[in-house]
Amino acid sequence: MIRKKALRNRKSRCRFCTKEGCPRPAFVDYKDVSSLKKLMSSQGKMFSRKRSGLCAAYQRAVAVAIKRGRFMGLLPYVGE
Repeated sequence: MIRKKALRNRKSRCRFCTKEGCPRPAFVDYKDVSSLKKLMSSQGKMFSRKRSGLCAAYQRAVAVAIKRGRFMGLLPYVGE
């Protein structure tokens, strides 16, 4: 029980944020396909904020980057 209580208080960090906080403006490169695929399911769906662990600003930026990558043909609209 002690272990669960200790983990509950730990704050999760966004993978793009720095120690100082979230840099503004938030920008995610749509050409970085390998990092964007980590934020998508095998079916081609974007993970939610809770699942991906991103902050709100970067979740919006990732959504725009994935949509741009799909339009440019770098990412699939649907899974395989």
